[in-house]
Amino acid sequence: MILDGRVVNSCLVLAVDANGSKVTTIEGLGEVSHPHPLQKAFAEHGAIQCGYCTPGMIISAKALLDRNPNPKEGEIKTSLAGHLCRCGGYLKIIGAIQSVVERRDL
Repeated sequence: MILDGRVVNSCLVLAVDANGSKVTTIEGLGEVSHPHPLQKAFAEHGAIQCGYCTPGMIISAKALLDRNPNPKEGEIKTSLAGHLCRCGGYLKIIGAIQSVVERRDL
């Protein structure tokens, strides 16, 4: 999740510690009828696959693009460090994020 502009592991944050903070989770990004550009790009590029890593990858990508709307590939990879894609679909994930950057869709 994004907590006051920083990506954090939600399982390591006590609710009381988030009190009064701005919290963004995958559920807060878009709706089924109007997905966030990153959610749409992940679907279009086949980056969702099993879905295990998708929420964390999208949240980390959003935090990156909030800080830097034009990241290089290396910066995208660094922002995803610590996430495990069980399907090994990192190229599709990186491609989806790059497509949002290229479209300047945020």
